[in-house]
Amino acid sequence: MHTQLSKYFKGVGAKRLSAVEINPDVSNQHEFNGIAEFKNLFGAERKLFSANFIYLSDIDNQSFEDTGSLTWYDAREQNPQRTEFRFYYSANSVISTASENDLVIIGILNNDSLLVITAQKDSTSEKQLLWLFGLAEVSNKFIVKDLANDKQDIGFAGRYILSSIGIEIPEPDSNFLEIILRKFGPSFPSTSEFSEFARASVNEVSAIDAPDETLISWLEREEACFRSLEKYLVVKRLQQGFGSDGSDVDGFIQFSLSVQNRRKSRAGLAFENHLEEIFIRNGIHYSKGAMTERKNRPDFLFPGIQYYKNTEFDISLLTMLAAKTSAKDRWRQVLSEAVKIKRKHLITLEPAISKDQTDEMEEQNIQLVIPQTLFNTFSDIQIKEFINLFDFITIVKERSYYIQQIKRMYWMK
Repeated sequence: MHTQLSKYFKGVGAKRLSAVEINPDVSNQHEFNGIAEFKNLFGAERKLFSANFIYLSDIDNQSFEDTGSLTWYDAREQNPQRTEFRFYYSANSVISTASENDLVIIGILNNDSLLVITAQKDSTSEKQLLWLFGLAEVSNKFIVKDLANDKQDIGFAGRYILSSIGIEIPEPDSNFLEIILRKFGPSFPSTSEFSEFARASVNEVSAIDAPDETLISWLEREEACFRSLEKYLVVKRLQQGFGSDGSDVDGFIQFSLSVQNRRKSRAGLAFENHLEEIFIRNGIHYSKGAMTERKNRPDFLFPGIQYYKNTEFDISLLTMLAAKTSAKDRWRQVLSEAVKIKRKHLITLEPAISKDQTDEMEEQNIQLVIPQTLFNTFSDIQIKEFINLFDFITIVKERSYYIQQIKRMYWMK
């Protein structure tokens, strides 16, 4: 699947917020100071744009949106000798929440509306946006990029980040919908059935020789198939309307929430399903979701729960793996799982996690497992601390081999 930023954005500008732009104690002007390069995107005439404002935080449930407008104008338009272009923004909860030195990105979409994204300084969200738009560190002066002719594929990581800022990625044209409907009918199958169907439709991958690439291929195929079926079923439901006269707003909202919740839960379950299949194909013994202390259920325990509960078993040969599509603040949940295992492993699909966060994970004795495809979203310093899925499987296999050797020695005695 090839995805280009030019399919969504004409261009973007990025800068650090200054106190005079956002702090009412310093100024009430409600303006971003523009620069001449923006004229290539917006022209020299006064323009009013509708805008969607997004505030991104690494803490769950603290990201939110608001709507408003932006006016592009020359503050010196009455002076033929000088120009001073600015953006005047309408009052909104996003900018009022932002802090000095937070990152702001103003993107002009292909429908000529604006997307204004604010991310906390040094956050994962900030790092993801900088990576997505190919920006190095920015200062308090706008850096502007024209994306109209951008042809580079942003890949799995880019599509992940676009989804996080609410941009829908169209499902690719495929012939799978008809096959899906013949196999499952006009309803969603179980996640395990859908995962198995997606795997069977992907050729030329090897869970043994290339588990990282295989995992991403399976995930992307299942996502494409799911979105294709989802679109078909959602369109049918919308055509039916809500309520006898089609005005049941509560019914519509409940349906919309169910669609969003299904997406979130399915993504996590699909991730676990494909990991499990990779472990099976590699001949690895494990327990999935087995209960340990305080009713915790780590996603995967190697070589199995029976070894974990055996007080005479060598703890150094135990391995746990937590699987989270999104890390950000949720990674701390891993700390209380499988307390006997000090060095815990966490695999995530989150690209461009901030160095502050990966450093904290390392301090908490969490080994990050990152699919190889996502390595290019991290700094070289961070990558030195990571392993990929192939490396993780190698570790588990080596420990399993050592266990078998111990067993043979015991039997020989």
